[in-house]
Amino acid sequence: MNSVDIGTGLFSTLEGGEGSGKTTQGEMLNRYLQDLGHPVVWTKEPGGTDIGQALRKVVMSNRHRDMVPETELLIYLADRTQHVKSKIIPAIAEGKIVISDRYHDSSVAYQH
Repeated sequence: MNSVDIGTGLFSTLEGGEGSGKTTQGEMLNRYLQDLGHPVVWTKEPGGTDIGQALRKVVMSNRHRDMVPETELLIYLADRTQHVKSKIIPAIAEGKIVISDRYHDSSVAYQH
């Protein structure tokens, strides 16, 4: 197994069902950590980047009700790839704390 040193930051995710309070708790944690002087990036999946927002609209659109599950999964994986490479890894490399509203566990739950 290869390992890559991407910095001294931290990556944490919040998972739970719809309406369970992930966003509320994440926003509170974000404010708390910032008040302590920590650099924080608050993000979400799907849609944590501009490209991710566009991909999210495709999946959520009523015009695409006939989308097969495999296509939906590939769109979510494209969103995750963009999110990780353009937002999460750079922030961790800069020593920031990254908090994500949803991540891998949600993919497993929703795509299962």
